[in-house]
Amino acid sequence: MNATHSHPFYAMHEHGFVRVATSTPHVRTADVAFNRDAILAEARRAHEAHVDLLVYPELCLSSYAIDDLHLQQAMIEAVEAAIGEIVKASAQLTPVLLIGAALRKNGRLYNCALAIAHGKLLGAVPKSYLPNYREFYEKRWFASGKDIRGQSIRVNGHDVPFGTDLVFASEVLPGFRFFAEICEDFWAATPPSSLGALAGATILCNLSASNIVIGKSDERHMLCRSQSARATAAYVYCAAGHGESTTDLAWDGQGVIYELGDLLAESERFSLDPELCIADVDCDRILNDRMRLPTFNDSGEVAGRPDETFRTVSFRHAPAGRDIGLIRQVSRFPFVPDRAERLDADCYEAFNIQVDGLMRRIESTGAKSMVIGVSGGLDSTHALIVAARACDRLGLPRTFIRGYTMPGFGTSEGTKSNAWKLMKALGITADEIDIIPASTRMLEDIGHAFADGEPVYDVTFENVQAGLRTDYLFRLASQNSGFVIGTGDLSELALGWCTYGVGDQMSHYAVNSGVPKTLIQYLIRWCATTGDFDKPTAKILLAILATEISPELVPAGADGAIQSTEAKIGPYELNDFFLHHVMRFGQKPSKVAFLAWHAWHDTAAGTWPAGFPDERKNAYDLETIRSWLEKFLGRFFAFSQFKRSAIPNGPKVSSGGALSPRGDWRAPSDASAAVWLAELEARLP
Repeated sequence: MNATHSHPFYAMHEHGFVRVATSTPHVRTADVAFNRDAILAEARRAHEAHVDLLVYPELCLSSYAIDDLHLQQAMIEAVEAAIGEIVKASAQLTPVLLIGAALRKNGRLYNCALAIAHGKLLGAVPKSYLPNYREFYEKRWFASGKDIRGQSIRVNGHDVPFGTDLVFASEVLPGFRFFAEICEDFWAATPPSSLGALAGATILCNLSASNIVIGKSDERHMLCRSQSARATAAYVYCAAGHGESTTDLAWDGQGVIYELGDLLAESERFSLDPELCIADVDCDRILNDRMRLPTFNDSGEVAGRPDETFRTVSFRHAPAGRDIGLIRQVSRFPFVPDRAERLDADCYEAFNIQVDGLMRRIESTGAKSMVIGVSGGLDSTHALIVAARACDRLGLPRTFIRGYTMPGFGTSEGTKSNAWKLMKALGITADEIDIIPASTRMLEDIGHAFADGEPVYDVTFENVQAGLRTDYLFRLASQNSGFVIGTGDLSELALGWCTYGVGDQMSHYAVNSGVPKTLIQYLIRWCATTGDFDKPTAKILLAILATEISPELVPAGADGAIQSTEAKIGPYELNDFFLHHVMRFGQKPSKVAFLAWHAWHDTAAGTWPAGFPDERKNAYDLETIRSWLEKFLGRFFAFSQFKRSAIPNGPKVSSGGALSPRGDWRAPSDASAAVWLAELEARLP
């Protein structure tokens, strides 16, 4: 442990994470003693890695593919004796062990998952669905446990809970609750784990001995991903590996861990060595998402409230309780597509959501034009290329778009030049309106100090310009039978970085309102580099991307430095990170800071979006993250909601959410940020 990270803030367990793993140990066919020792060897390795829950393959004590040897009394008794030895050895181990073994009761043999923790056998879950087709003959040896509830089973002289109605719950980590099913169970039309999730389990575990054939790995991924998403849970799957009998079958030892449809970790398949596949599951995230999904709770009602009928088996264990790192990928850009193999498809989808929304608005209004202010900055650039593509798809000439660049007191020659180059490259109807005379007149009329020659560049000075630009656009839209396209983005709405009413907060259709700044940057780069627009347009798009983000409402300083948005409100890449975790999952500020620190403190750690420029790869220490997070919380919760409550229509683009009061986010305009700021202050170093 790093001595500087001794504060509880750095301990992942403090933030609702649970370290889970799959284990594919060495196995020898029908050799119980060998398999027992291999199971314990992996348990000790997991202990050293601070694992909280370790999931093994199905029937791993005896091995799976032993056919009628399952029914040999010597085998049954050897397995039960080995269970006792593993239970005894577990007293010195951190992980809860979930092993596979056959147990007998009342003249029947059951294929079971056994939960073991700190010297105690917690319970046994029998397999519900026994495959008996093609290569499988399980009904020849085992009895189905699908109707077993409320029972107990005697193992090594002790009665333990037995049934498919068991949820195992930690007494130490509140969100750590798991449920077990076995192999074929999740190939069933109604997997038992669905009820397990509705009964309160956040982690669903599958002990499997699924043999491998071509395409089956993809099928397992599909089922795990689907079940973790549908059941709003984590899904931990562990298949049998090398060492199982290959009389007629082969085994790949696949281990995968999913959370809410996201793949967290996958083991190496066909490995000759034992595999320990580890990931940290965010149980708080799962529980927060369930609170936001009434359908999940409605499903519980339809299923007869399994949270009231299932049995909870509590256990104590000893999580590390200190800084042990974080074994999971934390995306630096949660709104940006990060699947390299799906990059083009994801960007195409995001871009065309905006295009389709704008097309429908053109059709429904019967407008004769679209009016847009073009500054040469990111937002107006992106809105303009969306508008151009909408015209292309509707068969309208791009001259249907009326673009206006409106230089003010702080407009640089570079952005003005870029605005003109872009409008010409796209072939729209372009014009320029100098707002300095009108702004000067308004400042004079209201008695502003600037009109008397004083260099006073306050909010009023800025808003006069922003308001006049919007005023001109609305009048131009009226004059040309058109409507105004809003260019402001999701990040600006989150921070209130827009001028309310007669300003850039208002438009007839806010095409960028569901797109955060980091995604706009990425989509512009995608449009420029994939041939979606011609080479002259692509060249100017890349030039705009390289320009400092600025509202350009204040004249440049004596040193030529221009007004910097991010110097005022913080880096957009951090603000978008904060926004995603606060808006989508309701995470506490201290946890947002914890995740941000893991994502951003080291440029060499983790992955970056495909094609992300090296020169833009930034790192932030915890002090910097905390400073900007405090400002974000104040702006988001206590300042900017009144602007969001009155925003125009615009399409939602990301599953991360949007801020329309008619959609993802409803909040009072006069709230306090005190709760969030106090939580951050109390829990950070």
